[in-house]
Amino acid sequence: MRHLFANILFVSMAFSFLGAAYGQGKGLVGISMPTKSSARWISDGTNLVKHLKDKGYTTDLQYAEDDIPNQIAQIEAMIAKKPKVLVIAPIDGTTLTDILKKAHDAKIKVIAYDRLIRNSPYVDYYVTFDNFKVGVLQAQSIVDKLGLKAGKGPFNIELFGGSPDDNNAYFFYNGAMSVLDPYIKSGKLVVRSKQMGMDKVGILRWDGATAQARMDNLLSAYYGTERVDAVLSPYDGLSIGILSSLKGVGYCTAKQPCPIVTGQDAEIPSVKSILRGEQYSTIFKDTRELAKATVDMIDAIMRGNQPKVNDTKTYHNGVKVVPAYLLEPVLVTASNWKQVLVNSGYYTEAQLR
Repeated sequence: MRHLFANILFVSMAFSFLGAAYGQGKGLVGISMPTKSSARWISDGTNLVKHLKDKGYTTDLQYAEDDIPNQIAQIEAMIAKKPKVLVIAPIDGTTLTDILKKAHDAKIKVIAYDRLIRNSPYVDYYVTFDNFKVGVLQAQSIVDKLGLKAGKGPFNIELFGGSPDDNNAYFFYNGAMSVLDPYIKSGKLVVRSKQMGMDKVGILRWDGATAQARMDNLLSAYYGTERVDAVLSPYDGLSIGILSSLKGVGYCTAKQPCPIVTGQDAEIPSVKSILRGEQYSTIFKDTRELAKATVDMIDAIMRGNQPKVNDTKTYHNGVKVVPAYLLEPVLVTASNWKQVLVNSGYYTEAQLR
């Protein structure tokens, strides 16, 4: 019996060792995320690690807390560990060229995650949502709610853009303006501040406090007696700041309802705001699906196969067109939040009430 037990123990240990070796043998993946200040990036990192581990890969997940030198240092440390793939959501998509050359020289594949890495030939793939469509959906929600297609108006609108160092911000803004610009030119929408273009409306680092301060200034300078009817906001974190400013001067009351304020990422505070009748809409980007698509791409690379892409024309990073895989964004309002966010299992109803 002792011999039988010893043999069983030996076989069991051998299989455990082989299993561990197999998991390690599938390779290390480095994951660089920009910050933990946004719930969505925490969710992205968690989902990527989970799906990669399920497939037997090891991971090194780092958050740079919106500090560019910190992100560069973290990526350099990852390269020293010799991963086979780097997944990078950049803080500033223009600052990584030198460090990515080191990755390229080490034969490490680079996937830009949700934010395009610019001015570098060393970006192999890009995984994101259809960011132009995000802007289209945001603007369309304003058009539909105001009844512009039915000829209503004029209405006053102010425009906000994302961080000018984030390539996505331009896609969001341009997508929105493709819808709004005809109404602005016809006079049905009036930008009283005349502040248009990313150079004037962009909010660096997507900072909600900066958005709130800008909205304070707009209200003070241009809306003494006039009402603002709509605010294009590209991200929920900005929308919360914008709404705080509006509430500070009497909006979001029975006498003075909230303007139509858009958003993006379906963050819990903004979904709750939608249910309270404050923020009008947000854009749901299912980061679970984004993580799965990224892991499928990594798995294809690791196996020596060609990763699946569905866009080989749109995303020119200043040096090359980066092959991309795009996912579909979904508009969320008070009319469909439960179907989209709860029935899909992304949130529980208790989280949003």
